[in-house]
Amino acid sequence: MNREKSVDESWKESAAQEKERLENIARAGGADKTSARENPRATSQPSTGSRPPPQPQDVPGPTRGEPSNAYEADFINYISGLAYQAMVFLGEIPNPVTNASEKNLEQAKFVIETLILLQEKTKGNLTQKESDVLNTAAYELQMKFVEVSEKETV
Repeated sequence: MNREKSVDESWKESAAQEKERLENIARAGGADKTSARENPRATSQPSTGSRPPPQPQDVPGPTRGEPSNAYEADFINYISGLAYQAMVFLGEIPNPVTNASEKNLEQAKFVIETLILLQEKTKGNLTQKESDVLNTAAYELQMKFVEVSEKETV
């Protein structure tokens, strides 16, 4: 039981961090989609010395108070991003672009099925933490999908 609570809490923390990151992008004036996908720390100018390269104004970058892995491309961040998308499609989180709650159950189902596919295809190849986050995210989103679907049909 205690293990389940820590798994649930780590997923919530990851989802909250992703939500905050996307809200920061939306507040910064709706950064264009290509900028958000690119490494925000990469620039076309070579770096000089040990100074970090300047960051674009429309994409918030890590500051001294933020963790250095805020933009790290790893499996847990990927799963958190998918879970965040599913929550937006389920109408549980406002769309970061329009700031309005929108439901698209077909898209939510697709994202949840993608998580289930990842569970099957990565079985035995994940760390315990990655596996726990993926399993918890898939389960929680399936339950939320059923709940939202039932409300829609009533």
